[in-house]
Amino acid sequence: MALQCGIVGLPNVGKSTLFNALSSAKAEAANFPFCTIEPNVGVVSVPDARLQELEALVNPQRVVPTIIEFVDIAGLVKGASKGEGLGNKFLANIREVDAIIHVIRCFEDNNIVHVAGGVDPIFDKEVIDTELQLKDLESVEKKIQRIEKMAKSGDAKARRELETLLQFKEGLTSGLNARAIEVEKEELEAVRDLHLLTIKPVLYVANVDEASIHTGNTFVTKLREKVKEEDAEVIVLCAAIESQIAEFDDPEEKAMFLGEYGLKESGLNRLIYGAYTLLNLITYFTAGVQEVRAWTIRKGWKAPQAAGVIHTDFERGFIKAEVIRLADFKQFKTEAGCRENGKIAIEGKEYIVQDGDIMHFRFNV
Repeated sequence: MALQCGIVGLPNVGKSTLFNALSSAKAEAANFPFCTIEPNVGVVSVPDARLQELEALVNPQRVVPTIIEFVDIAGLVKGASKGEGLGNKFLANIREVDAIIHVIRCFEDNNIVHVAGGVDPIFDKEVIDTELQLKDLESVEKKIQRIEKMAKSGDAKARRELETLLQFKEGLTSGLNARAIEVEKEELEAVRDLHLLTIKPVLYVANVDEASIHTGNTFVTKLREKVKEEDAEVIVLCAAIESQIAEFDDPEEKAMFLGEYGLKESGLNRLIYGAYTLLNLITYFTAGVQEVRAWTIRKGWKAPQAAGVIHTDFERGFIKAEVIRLADFKQFKTEAGCRENGKIAIEGKEYIVQDGDIMHFRFNV
């Protein structure tokens, strides 16, 4: 399941530099090099040390990591909800993504103009929030108009939906994002077909200068304070450094370069992990001599759903799953070793897959 994260931000915040760094991150994706589906969409693999551990044990013909798609969404300006700038293209692109990566400028540079005339992360955040809220409000109001008559005629379902829609209208009008509007889970059905933009989960990226990559700065502190109220994560990185890191093909050279900046891993890796966590995703593995492969699923999925990611037939004809814990596989080295030591569990349809499970499915179609 390829999931998409849309990278958004005002002009001149470092959004495209970050996207281009992702597009050059070849070393992380030897078997799945970043590729552009359209000029603004790229596929990057999720770095996972467990794949290397399995590769060393199994010695397969190939290793396939799990992937995330990143979409460089056209720059947003004030008035985008009314079609200003590339507003309509922006809103069409962002409607398709599963999560939003919001890049915010947290550095001073007299050579790079800021659209507001000065660096202000709170202003940046609020411009994008407001434009998306206005677009959502438009969608909600259109649906209210559609179902008001049905609700007045006594249609109970329409009346319930209308109540929920009015709640969303009130929240959006008062400057709340849809994800902050508290409704019961079943009430969300009323807005599901609207694909609201501000209901999507968000990860904030504070793009800082070189001097601030370890400690952050006053801009980052302001941003963290602001997003605390929505329980969102802020990842601090320097897009300019990231684009240099991404140029290294040789892992040793790359490690040396990271060391010069006192970094253990690239900010891009932290961004990819952050996106993965934000989307509530986990990884399970299949491991054989032909292929060791990572598969992406949502946390809480049961074994048949997980099998369906490989092929729909696997889900349809699911019989059972053989499951090995990664720690056991590392201890006993092979599937046979795990079997001899009673470390292969036979699980049925109700088994909830755990992050890091090594799985083999039995099915019959």
